[in-house]
Amino acid sequence: MAKKPINYTSRDFQSIRDDLVNYTKRYYPTTFKDFSEASFGSLMLDLVSYVGDQLSFYADFQSNETFIDSAIRYENVSRLAETFGYKHQAAAKSTGQVAFYIIIPAKANARGPNIDYLPILQRGTVLSSNTNSVFTLIEDVDFSAENNEVTVARVDNITGNPTFFAVKAFGQVVSGKRYMDTMSVGDYRRFLRLGLSKANITEIMSVKDSQGNEYYEVEYLSQDVVMSEVRNTASDRTAVPYIMRLKPVPRRFVAQYGVDGTTHIQFGYGSEDNLTGDLIADPADVVLDVNGRNYITDKTFDPTNLIQTDKFGVVPVNTTLTVEYTANTAGTVNAAVGAVSRAITPVFNFRDQASLDSTLVSSVISSLEVENEDPILGDTSVILADEIRERASSAYASQNRAVTRSDYISLVYRMPAKFGKVRKCNVIRDPNSLKRNLNLYILSEDTDGDLIQPNQNLKENVKTWINRYRMINDTIDVLDGKVINIGINFKIIADLETNKYELLQTCTDKLIRRFLNVKFDIGEAVYISEIYKLLNQVPGVVDTTDVELVNHVGGVYGNYVYNIDANMSDDGRYLVIPQDTAAQILLPTTDIAGVIT
Repeated sequence: MAKKPINYTSRDFQSIRDDLVNYTKRYYPTTFKDFSEASFGSLMLDLVSYVGDQLSFYADFQSNETFIDSAIRYENVSRLAETFGYKHQAAAKSTGQVAFYIIIPAKANARGPNIDYLPILQRGTVLSSNTNSVFTLIEDVDFSAENNEVTVARVDNITGNPTFFAVKAFGQVVSGKRYMDTMSVGDYRRFLRLGLSKANITEIMSVKDSQGNEYYEVEYLSQDVVMSEVRNTASDRTAVPYIMRLKPVPRRFVAQYGVDGTTHIQFGYGSEDNLTGDLIADPADVVLDVNGRNYITDKTFDPTNLIQTDKFGVVPVNTTLTVEYTANTAGTVNAAVGAVSRAITPVFNFRDQASLDSTLVSSVISSLEVENEDPILGDTSVILADEIRERASSAYASQNRAVTRSDYISLVYRMPAKFGKVRKCNVIRDPNSLKRNLNLYILSEDTDGDLIQPNQNLKENVKTWINRYRMINDTIDVLDGKVINIGINFKIIADLETNKYELLQTCTDKLIRRFLNVKFDIGEAVYISEIYKLLNQVPGVVDTTDVELVNHVGGVYGNYVYNIDANMSDDGRYLVIPQDTAAQILLPTTDIAGVIT
């Protein structure tokens, strides 16, 4: 019997149905003849075509989801980016400086403050903002330090002598609160994966089992060494309190951060029998891969590690794991000026509290006030899938070193989230330098997700991070980027039969949707031609006669004045943006307006 031909190119409903009709007419001409829409046979043809169309769609969809360039689902784009070396990071920490105020009694002779009542506000003190974001003090605040500001707070109404003094000191804070999870682990499981209870985790502090063994976080399970701190006991311990050493870590894990804010930790599949290496590596063992010596890798993924016998580290078995970590208490943990205003759990330490008046001690503690005089920044909103694609390709090309301009930008975006995140950055060569000095411009986000200049803490973290990878003969300055706030005014001609008011609202809404969550890169031009195209695609628009970009200044827009007309391209298609500046539409609902002519 001859093989009946099948057309495999038909993939949509109508094409499949047409092929089925032709197939039936050719091979079953006497069996079925009624092809009317109301017939039972037509129903069966429609059902089969429907199923075929569904299967074709999902086959195409799943095929597209396997490539980062064509993937649509955000979680798939994020997972594919990991294959390029760009991992979805933990929730970002925001960092900043907070001012602390206390009132202490004056000396008995009223000649200055009584320094016996100057306490130390201990690290770990928890603060709160007016948006219920929690911040933790990461350093002791000594109110007796010489650089603190001291002013008269109260005076005696009769003598005029000061009775109390106000003392102002500063301390560094980070967003987040410390938590602890306890999890029971049973029989042996390959690549054990455990979920943590809290969302928006910023950093995993420690993982220990009930036998006292510690598990170390690594970037990849093939990484078998971390940098450890060993307390210095030599005579120079004052200047160098810790010595950095390479430490083999047979017990290790990787943290996997989901796009939904969840966090999992995953182990390898080795056992206690796979334990090798000393607790502290001998430098002689790490210089060369010499036969008979333990070879210690660096933190970069090394494919040759896949053939080692370590089995990606020891997996915990029949034990209880205790995981300590920090997590943000809110989705957005940036804080505007003055937002941090309350100390939840202040911990004071007085040098000789037993000899002090308890009533005065209580008054000092209760007088504590806090306020951030500068914004606390470092958190960013979820980046778009298109941004992930761009960063993934740059991460793959950089190969953990900074040589090209793209390498520097990629490494900045890959800075660990616990040190804060940069929303936008750009690198240019310093035009005023005769050497290889680079200017790195960065921008953060405020509490509303709008671009803003970063604080000093974030800039210092970026510089420390990038110094690990830069070329030895490169110097780099981390600088504040600038922000241009622009608006869009447009004029359109409407079809005579179209409701002009509805059409105008439709056009405005389309532009608002286009630019609502868009953050232009530093130095990225704003194309007016794209706006013309979007408006002309709206049904009922005969033509777009004019599109004007305007610079909004003053109030919430800031004071950056930019000459729009002088910086348009020669053909008028786009607005040129300086390489240290990013454009944004701050308030799309009000900054985008149009008229019908």
